[in-house]
Amino acid sequence: MNKDTAFDQHPDEAGNRIKGDLHPDSRRGRGALSNRVGRFEKSERERVDDGWGSLEEGTKLKTEVRVDPSRSVISRNSSPDVPFEQSFNPYKGCEHGCIYCFARPTHAFLGLSPGLDFERLIFAKEEAAALLAAELSRPSYQCKVIAFGANTDPYQPIEREQNITRQALEVCEAFNQPVAIITKGNLVLRDVDILERMARKNLASVAISLTTLDRKLARTMEPRAATPMRRLDAIRELTLRGIKVSVLVAPIIPALNDHEIERIIGLSGRAGAVSCSYVLLRLPGEIRDLWLEWLENNYPDRAGRVMKLLQSMRGGKDYDPRWGKRMQGEGVYAKLLSDRFHLARQKYGLNKRSLRQLDTSLFSVPHQYRKSVSSLKQLDLFS
Repeated sequence: MNKDTAFDQHPDEAGNRIKGDLHPDSRRGRGALSNRVGRFEKSERERVDDGWGSLEEGTKLKTEVRVDPSRSVISRNSSPDVPFEQSFNPYKGCEHGCIYCFARPTHAFLGLSPGLDFERLIFAKEEAAALLAAELSRPSYQCKVIAFGANTDPYQPIEREQNITRQALEVCEAFNQPVAIITKGNLVLRDVDILERMARKNLASVAISLTTLDRKLARTMEPRAATPMRRLDAIRELTLRGIKVSVLVAPIIPALNDHEIERIIGLSGRAGAVSCSYVLLRLPGEIRDLWLEWLENNYPDRAGRVMKLLQSMRGGKDYDPRWGKRMQGEGVYAKLLSDRFHLARQKYGLNKRSLRQLDTSLFSVPHQYRKSVSSLKQLDLFS
């Protein structure tokens, strides 16, 4: 069977992944329309109707949380396109289900689909807080800002029960470890007590990702993320508590949400945001086919124009991975978007300061962690 054929896929009673068309009710509240196989899979299974019409049944797919066995939680980054050198991600996969998410291909490394699997099979790093404390306690650790949510959202819905992000923030507060949070989840307000204390020491900032103000588009494109208005509420509340907030207008999608640039920046500024940035839609790896499937299904009248404009900023291709080009593109239309963005940022005062300048000078290993350094070898962090 051709590996590129688009099939939906979900576990049967034996835990196998079965592919075939799913009833729309089954994937309601999900971003991807299918479960295309990842690049490393060699085979796939197709669902076949047994004559009882079972393929027409709409059993809703449920989120399943599995334990992530990772023994390290700080990832290092060398890309010149992002403003941080290290990050912390408590989860693999993201229940928000944003169809454009650049992290989707990471599920392929697990032998899973970047499609529906990415949204419903979530791997939680249950020991993340202890592992983070262990890594921060290492004599060789050099304090630099840690980005929370650089890959998947630290405040996705399952965080309400898991509390992994909050536990990690408690560790960072104890170490005076500066943190830059990136999220589109209103749940960040749950931890405003910790963030407020850290912000007083210039140890915390929050970036709210705000893609669109259109509820219908947001519901379709980011089905389980907070609504646009709730994200604006988060900006307002965080600002009132003394926490500096930036807005990430990402991704900008030509002919779909690019007309909203000025309004998003304007309302974000009124809510209290002090800086902003943007990223052009990226389609690396398996994202391209998932995106095209979604776009043609939801916006068939403008799918061709969206892709034509995007290709005009990518040298005629759907995606250009080059550093310095992949985030904002190039060409006439890319220049127009850049000019509009920077004029709006200046007009609404979102160029006041950089949130990258958090204080790293206060970092220290708390006494209770120094006493237990010898036992940390059991976590294989010193091998």
